[in-house]
Amino acid sequence: MRRTLDAAACERLAVLVAEIERFHITDRRMKGEHGRIVRALRDVRGPTLPDARRYLRAVERYFVPFEREARQRLADVERRLANASQLQFNLTAERGVGRKRVDATQGVLRQLQECAPR
Repeated sequence: MRRTLDAAACERLAVLVAEIERFHITDRRMKGEHGRIVRALRDVRGPTLPDARRYLRAVERYFVPFEREARQRLADVERRLANASQLQFNLTAERGVGRKRVDATQGVLRQLQECAPR
């Protein structure tokens, strides 16, 4: 007996398939499973329960490491942005100190010229 998914499960699976199609999948195994489930969804009888389970395992196998890698990359970028922000803050403060020194030394040099004998 062929155990197919009910209409609601087919609809949820079709939504997942459409979402996954937004990604550029290069993994042969994932691409193969994706192609099979797309064909099964187009078939009048719909996908079987084993078809759906096999596809969902393939999606999990592909996307769990992908998500982990994306989180690690995001954490790295966030850390680098925090460092860049701190560097910008420090440089801005240093610029302020530098401007005050320039102003102070220019004041001394002006006074020096005023005191110089003519």
